[in-house]
Amino acid sequence: MNSALSTERTVPTLSVVICAYTLDRWEDLRAAIASVLVQDPPADEVLLVVDHNQELLERAERELSGVRVVPNRRRRGLSGGRNTGVAVSQADVVAFLDDDATAEPGWTRSLLAPYGDPRVVGVGGFVRPWWVTGRPAWFPPEFDWVVGCSYRGQPRQTARVRNFIGANMSFRRTELITVGGFLDALGRVGSRPVASCDETDLCLRIAARDPESVLLYEPAAEIRHRVPESRAGWAYFRNRCYIEGLSKALVARRCGRGPALANERVYLRSTISRALARNLTRIWRPGALGTIGALSGGVCATVTGYLVGSIRPLGTHVFSRRPQGAAEPTTFARS
Repeated sequence: MNSALSTERTVPTLSVVICAYTLDRWEDLRAAIASVLVQDPPADEVLLVVDHNQELLERAERELSGVRVVPNRRRRGLSGGRNTGVAVSQADVVAFLDDDATAEPGWTRSLLAPYGDPRVVGVGGFVRPWWVTGRPAWFPPEFDWVVGCSYRGQPRQTARVRNFIGANMSFRRTELITVGGFLDALGRVGSRPVASCDETDLCLRIAARDPESVLLYEPAAEIRHRVPESRAGWAYFRNRCYIEGLSKALVARRCGRGPALANERVYLRSTISRALARNLTRIWRPGALGTIGALSGGVCATVTGYLVGSIRPLGTHVFSRRPQGAAEPTTFARS
């Protein structure tokens, strides 16, 4: 971290928000909550936001302890659930953990420590993939973002970043309220990756509002993210890359191409180029040809999605560009 940042340490209060939408992940959800409840220091509150699923809501209220269960009171989808969590939370900092992820020991401590500096408005952590059926030989680590995990090319040490991986991130609650929270139209709905980049859009708005604010990546704040067999195939890989490109085009319309695509240009020139060169020099190794195909195909699918989104953006009335840093029309009244 930049040495110019203050070394003073004050510990803010913490709300952890977990969003869930299906009973199919019940055991994963229980594990996620359990991993938060044993943290040191403990979270001041753990909120489970259930996304328009009455059966899941009732079972969670009946069987889960140590967690406050609330229904998603906004638009169906992950962003609506996150915004509901922000609205009902009571703490200084709001952290988000996916319902199919578990926090490693020390997660809360590592997330909270940097907030001693007032310029730090958000802290995100490392997301380690847990491949249920093993990592496919062809799946490049540079594309682990496809399955919602940290990927090769990200910083290896504490660093200031543009945006976080959504499965493991936190923000000052006041900052979330000021910028209007997550954009509902960009969030995942159920198991369908019909849109993404809601956390990128949010982080860009935070940075635009105050360029001196710091979004800090702290790899010591680690979680383990479950990757099921359904996400380990080529069809999911290709579709997720396409959706990423489509969503990036929509974010670029809202926030400007410069901020929205700066990281992606470096990623293509540096991370992907090195990965292709490395695999070409090791072409005889098992999976090398498949990895080269995935690297090339993933880039092509992402670029195609971006071009389609640029030519025919979805929901023009929703994605119209706003002044930089302007808040969305979201009301965060406490419940």
